[in-house]
Amino acid sequence: MAQVEFRDRHDAGRVLAKALAAWRGRPEVVVLALPRGGVPVAWEVAQALEAPLDVLVVRKLGFPGQEELAMGAIGPGGVRVMSDIPRMWPVSDAEVEKVVQREQDELARRERLYRGERAPLALAGRIAILVDDGLATGASMHAAALAVRAMQPQRIVVAVPVGSREAVQLLNTVADEVVCVHLPEPFRAVGLWYEDFGQTSDEEVRGLLQGEGAQPD
Repeated sequence: MAQVEFRDRHDAGRVLAKALAAWRGRPEVVVLALPRGGVPVAWEVAQALEAPLDVLVVRKLGFPGQEELAMGAIGPGGVRVMSDIPRMWPVSDAEVEKVVQREQDELARRERLYRGERAPLALAGRIAILVDDGLATGASMHAAALAVRAMQPQRIVVAVPVGSREAVQLLNTVADEVVCVHLPEPFRAVGLWYEDFGQTSDEEVRGLLQGEGAQPD
């Protein structure tokens, strides 16, 4: 049985914030959350670092019929990252494009839902701290980092409470720094390291982005 490390995403965010304490109070720092699960974590980080919080919507590209298995991810600005597709999961180009189109529509919907009329935070010359609730394959965060890199930040820091060793190695190729509090072996799944890993709702995401408070301890 895996040893639970975090009570919930807010607890994980407070723990992660301690590992990022060196960035506290730096005016060039901005915290970017990957929704939905990354938003409660990032809210705690942004509060602790006294930094602005924004959302960076990326979408996993799931295998047709096996949506939990990632064959890649897409991000803003047309960024697309594809994994090596295993031979046991043959997928045609037409099937891939169908999945991409569906997820692009969902990406656009979520950006409208979460941000509303607010413009994205400018990232040029900033220190962008990208936060999620964990890294399994790292595909979504990889797409996020590539999308942010195109916005010319000074530095990209990927920060998560828990992740697989393989995902951290992948992210080290596209980020300037990766902060991962817990790197278990074997990893298995992100949710195993949380006592409460219930789905984060759109309403919670919108509330946190609008400045509403965290859950009580």
